[in-house]
Amino acid sequence: MKKQTLALCLAILLLMSLAFGCKGKEEAAPAAPANVAADGEAFVFPENETDFAALRTPGSQEAAYSYRTFFLPAVDGTAQPYVGDTMPYYEDGTYYIYYLKEGGDSYNHSIYLATTPDFVTYTEKDDVVLEASRSGGQDGWIGTGSVVKVKDVYYFFYTGHAFSDSYEFKEKILVAKGDSLTSFEKVADWELVPPSDLGQKNDFRDPQAYYDEATDTITLTVTAAQSNKARVLKFTLSGDLKTATYDGIIFTDPVGSFWNLECTDTFKLGDKYYLTYSAQDDTLWYAVSDGPYGPYGDPVRLDGKLFYAAKHVEDGQNAYMVGWARRSESVSSTQDVNGWAGNLAVQRLLQNPDGTLYLAPVDAVIGQHTARRQLLVDTMDAQVAAGSAYNYAELFTAYESYVLTGTLTFEKTGSFGLAFDYSGRQDKYKTVVLDPAKGTLSLQFNEGSTLITETVAPLEAGKEYTFTYMQEGSVGVFYVDGLAALTVRLYGVTGRPVRLFAENNTVTLSNLKLYTR
Repeated sequence: MKKQTLALCLAILLLMSLAFGCKGKEEAAPAAPANVAADGEAFVFPENETDFAALRTPGSQEAAYSYRTFFLPAVDGTAQPYVGDTMPYYEDGTYYIYYLKEGGDSYNHSIYLATTPDFVTYTEKDDVVLEASRSGGQDGWIGTGSVVKVKDVYYFFYTGHAFSDSYEFKEKILVAKGDSLTSFEKVADWELVPPSDLGQKNDFRDPQAYYDEATDTITLTVTAAQSNKARVLKFTLSGDLKTATYDGIIFTDPVGSFWNLECTDTFKLGDKYYLTYSAQDDTLWYAVSDGPYGPYGDPVRLDGKLFYAAKHVEDGQNAYMVGWARRSESVSSTQDVNGWAGNLAVQRLLQNPDGTLYLAPVDAVIGQHTARRQLLVDTMDAQVAAGSAYNYAELFTAYESYVLTGTLTFEKTGSFGLAFDYSGRQDKYKTVVLDPAKGTLSLQFNEGSTLITETVAPLEAGKEYTFTYMQEGSVGVFYVDGLAALTVRLYGVTGRPVRLFAENNTVTLSNLKLYTR
């Protein structure tokens, strides 16, 4: 009897245990399958991807990239040409991106053309649009300019940079004309020279033209110098180019350290007027005015020095800044990124209610990345807490072309950001750094010991920010959405881990999503 009672009790306990166990299993959230993200979106695992991890040198990786978003001209023989100063123009659904071509078949920075309907796919025109004079002369070198349509004629104003110092004027403004956007002929008997009151005959370049149909006049802005200060000048030309009137200086560099303000542009967004320029060997700036040509307020940086010579273009709905992403003369350098010319780079230009400007990704560029990729963290969140030493957490592996989005919050004033493995050595990491104490967004090499470029990014502890990081090949742009943008150049990091890092801070990235094409 006692044995039967004991057996019965054991059976009851077993049944109760099974019942409660089943109930516990029913209430527990099922684990997401390995091929599905925490939000239910399926991961994609493409086949036949290039194994960039097997390409161990920055040069071999760079040679293997197939640039689409950040356009490069086709290789000429064994030489890779690059995109120099851009001169964008829009008409009938097509963006015409004229540019100074560096290298390859280009003679002394001659002007070439690539067209695109969306900044995603580009068609490169093989023939030169305007070639520097091979026999020397005033345009033995060609410099930046702009295209303007006057009635049924297209005028291409450009800089004629004299072949040698024997010419009276080192630079003049010259013009070509055509009946289409792909073919121009130089006008031999037209030129614009520096006004005598500038007191110099060397720096007079980068004409930007705007046509006013009501008055049949062309406004031409030109960058120059007077008394060793960088200036922007204004001229008024008749529509037939027979008369030219010098209207004076509309802007003087208030910083006082720049000898030239390259690739200036003036335009209107909303009820404000803007002047943009790339300060020589510095960054992209803009200044705001309530009138078409000043007076302007204090200028503000719009990106770092790796997004250079950008000019604006509009299509009736959106405004963009079109420039080039600076390269390094040596892809293995861990000390600088100072080469002239690089990849074509385009960013959307947006206006805050207070009139300030910011850059954002081009929608079509982000939209081409539709393949959800798996992160190296188990969830869509990551956190790093760090004292005075850097602390790291692996996030994902860098692909040839990808977009990372999410939100970020932080608790203190220490720096944090993304660390890109360059050589397997922590002290060689390349980092995109947010520094709340300094209010900056920067690119640093060698685990923070070598500053490459930076821009302003005022961030507050405890506040949530959304961010977007996109990279193709070695070119990337980090956006704190609506606040700041920084163009970066990261050679030799594809196929290697990307980490979240922090020092003297606790940082949380949430809702992380990684996409490739």
